[in-house]
Amino acid sequence: MINVNRHTLANGLRIVHHEDKSTQMTALNILYDVGARDEDPDHTGFAHLFEHLMFGGSVNIPDYDTPVQNAGGENNAWTNNDITNYYITLPYQNVETGFWLESDRMLSLDFSPRSLEVQRQVVIEEFKQRNLNQPYGDASHLIREMAYLTHPYRWPTIGKEISHIANATLEEVKDFFFRFYAPNNAILAVTGHISFEETIRLAEKWFGPIPRRNVPVRNLPQEQPQTAIRRKSVKRPVPVDTLYMAFHICNRYHPEYYTYDMITDVLSNGKSSRFIQSLVQEQKIFTTIDAYISGSLDDGLLQITGKPSQGISLQDAESAIWKELERLKTVPVEETELEKVKNRYESEQIFNNLNYLNVATNLAYFELIGQAEDINKEVEKYRAVTAGQIQKAARQTFVPENCSILYYLAEQ
Repeated sequence: MINVNRHTLANGLRIVHHEDKSTQMTALNILYDVGARDEDPDHTGFAHLFEHLMFGGSVNIPDYDTPVQNAGGENNAWTNNDITNYYITLPYQNVETGFWLESDRMLSLDFSPRSLEVQRQVVIEEFKQRNLNQPYGDASHLIREMAYLTHPYRWPTIGKEISHIANATLEEVKDFFFRFYAPNNAILAVTGHISFEETIRLAEKWFGPIPRRNVPVRNLPQEQPQTAIRRKSVKRPVPVDTLYMAFHICNRYHPEYYTYDMITDVLSNGKSSRFIQSLVQEQKIFTTIDAYISGSLDDGLLQITGKPSQGISLQDAESAIWKELERLKTVPVEETELEKVKNRYESEQIFNNLNYLNVATNLAYFELIGQAEDINKEVEKYRAVTAGQIQKAARQTFVPENCSILYYLAEQ
């Protein structure tokens, strides 16, 4: 059981806290409720750009990394389509350094042409390395554009195209910051070797003076149900053909989310999973295959990705997957198979939450989607999933009209 303390500052910053005396370290995790889905379709990649800009100097602190290193700490960040997340770990004696650094860049960044240009080039280079020059790097762009026609999930976090970042102006960047990077649009999770009283004292001292901002109410275009199968084929200079399939599923808040997560584990998590045992080991149709869910806060995707064995066409590989999905729809999963998956998830949860930094990250996320205390209920929600629920979800989801299929062909 993870005990959670909570406090909200007058400016709207939510604070969740868990004390862990088994470590001499502390973690500060700040989650901003902004991601790629909040971007203008003609100005994408901004949330990811800010992940980099936030390390380029703030209004009173020109260099973020040096104070962190001098205090014996480490820091990093990540962005996805829903959220932007920053974390810093420090020895407990130097924890105030973390409050000082994080509060200053929440107050305002150092919006200089030089900082923007430096980080712009970093992001452009990342776009080139990951999405243009890497084998299969554009697959995410392609499958998202197929699966989503209206919702902003139709572009990945890196952005639609390089030009959106290359042409970003300082004023546009400032506007994005002051719309979303606000205390009343953030959650601060503090864990490790620090008391709740000390956490509140430091939070009030450093974050308390930051003014609230007028954060826009999120009103995103809703994706209409898919009614026909969507197909696309591309040829690229890659080693082998690859098959991508995407099915629409529910959002992260929906009770069926746990069912879909279990389905992907039944299909591809571990050597005894169905895809691995049947399609890789026995039939040797695939060399690798994986199934996973996006975990999106709005309606997401269950994706299947596989590389067929030499001599196996993408058509035959796709047919083999449909047969496995049909078996999931028609034959209930046995209790022993289901229990194995549940046990694996429970052990992963336990080990994951032994680490004070993981706890900070998880507390912030659960506070966003409900309340931080829900971290203690996750295992029982997975344990409650039944074979009947899996079969029902499979029947309603694994149908051609709900599927987008990408044939990613290797150029001969």
